[in-house]
Amino acid sequence: MTRSSPLGALAAAALLLSAGARPAQAQHLPDMVTQDVLRVCSDPGNMPFSERKGDGFENKIAQIVADELKVKLRYYWLTQGPGFVRNTLGTGLCDLIIGTSGGEIVQPTNPYYRSAYVLVSRQGEMPDIKSLDDPRLKDRQIGIIAGTPPTNRLSELKLVGERIHAYAPYAFGSERKHQTVAAGVIADLAEKKIDVAILWGPAAGWLAKQSGVPMDVVPLLSEPTRPPLTFRVSMGVRQNENDWKRTLNTVLRKRKADIEKVLRDYEVPLLAEEENKPLGAAEP
Repeated sequence: MTRSSPLGALAAAALLLSAGARPAQAQHLPDMVTQDVLRVCSDPGNMPFSERKGDGFENKIAQIVADELKVKLRYYWLTQGPGFVRNTLGTGLCDLIIGTSGGEIVQPTNPYYRSAYVLVSRQGEMPDIKSLDDPRLKDRQIGIIAGTPPTNRLSELKLVGERIHAYAPYAFGSERKHQTVAAGVIADLAEKKIDVAILWGPAAGWLAKQSGVPMDVVPLLSEPTRPPLTFRVSMGVRQNENDWKRTLNTVLRKRKADIEKVLRDYEVPLLAEEENKPLGAAEP
């Protein structure tokens, strides 16, 4: 869910769409990982996740991993969308995806954070809203990225029709005004073209803060478990590269506090590992 969805996004969901099968002979090869440099597969324009200038939180986390391994960091850049995993990790051009939920090509490391989809509104306009079945949403203009998990939940609640603004998950070309689709949704919210937005939290928190309009960002923690609106995010390596996976798991364990600080600095809504409550929240 790295683009505005778990996987823009998700975050993470975009990575799963692009996974394809590796050639049979490749499945029996030893680790292909380059030993003297950390080669990361990344999107050059997908803030707050990644950017060519290194400003995204996944860029910062990649640097933490490289520092711990005592190697240089190098990127292979490709805009995320269908084919991203197949044409990066799958071809051996790079050895690591910083944010993923797995797939046919991708073997996930241990998860290093858990987050949720969120409801974003202009500050004070939807006080105390906590779930998508809130009756106040029935007459609001709702922005959502088509095909993301909350779409199914809105259909279950019969929140469909002209009030739903379903943004295309991939918007490219000269007509694109914003770096990502999620950024365009937040811009429309700031300009009052829509009343609320439902987005992958790791994208929405930072984008809302950068919008210049005060916004409330509320994790959707009271929804049914299906469709899931909370996801664990891992790093991704190739299938069968188990030594490399174990090395990364060690790094994630040793540098857990540093990684968590980066995520918090970028307004990523962090959840406890098993419960739908904010990470570090006190017991009632």
